[in-house]
Amino acid sequence: MTHSRVQRALEEFVRTEGGRLPLPGSGETWHRFEVLSNWASEDLSVGRLVEGHSDAIAILAEAAMLPVTQNATYGVWASRSSGANTVAEPVAGGWRLTGSKAFCSGSSIIERALVTAQAPDGYRIFDVKVSEHISKVHQDSWPAVGMADSLSHTLDFDGPIITDDCAVGGVGFYTDRPGFWFGAAGVAACWYGGAVGLVKSLVDSLPREPNAHVQADVGMAIAGIEAMRALLYRTAEAIDADPADAGGRAHYRALVARQVVHDTSLEVLARVGSAGGAQPLCLDQEQSRRAADLFIYLSQHHGGSDAAELARLAMEEKSCD
Repeated sequence: MTHSRVQRALEEFVRTEGGRLPLPGSGETWHRFEVLSNWASEDLSVGRLVEGHSDAIAILAEAAMLPVTQNATYGVWASRSSGANTVAEPVAGGWRLTGSKAFCSGSSIIERALVTAQAPDGYRIFDVKVSEHISKVHQDSWPAVGMADSLSHTLDFDGPIITDDCAVGGVGFYTDRPGFWFGAAGVAACWYGGAVGLVKSLVDSLPREPNAHVQADVGMAIAGIEAMRALLYRTAEAIDADPADAGGRAHYRALVARQVVHDTSLEVLARVGSAGGAQPLCLDQEQSRRAADLFIYLSQHHGGSDAAELARLAMEEKSCD
């Protein structure tokens, strides 16, 4: 998929389903997850940008704010990595954003982004116009094969003053709000969608009566898909049952969902490769891309540190429910 096609797909989403996508905790969180996973099943790079836009709109809603421009395409640039430090300096009339940030998905095609930065009083997030605040795109910073079309480059920031009305929430708002963990579960819905796309394509390509070994691999992949779907459905129900996270369980449930969907998606990748063999992964460009995209997207999972945090939460609460 070319960059222009990715951009058109994102714009189509914003004009159609994006404008009526339920917010997390609205009572229709499972529908939200289904929409995200459906887009991801077609193309994970598009799914990543759709998820980023949807998360941005949800973040603004939690801050009682609206998008600056109706139907603008948004992203959330919140990575924190060594060697890439984004700083917000208070100045007369607002804030000045400087420094750099890695993994800015949609870097050259989205119109606005919610950008996290370290300020003197703590961690903050700002709604910025991309064309005004990006001073440099590091073109060699995203040589990835998988998720190539997500355009997740490293960017340098500089530009006009960001007025106070484009500061989203207060200090610490981005990570302290209940929706932070709801959004983390939404990413897992995209991982699940990527796995669904792989399995659907595999099944469509198989002969009418594959051998028993292929059938076994397909059956185990399908079981993994159903297990992920059931867990995400339960996660969505829990979000809707406590949209303000009064019970303090959103963190725990998001870590569970992400760990299970991550691990099960890797298993699905292996089963799809075993069942289909080399041919679809070497000769079918779309299936090859799906496999590469899913592996890279899953690599953003924090792995052992998240699993250790999950164990800590469970032991602290004396619960694994």
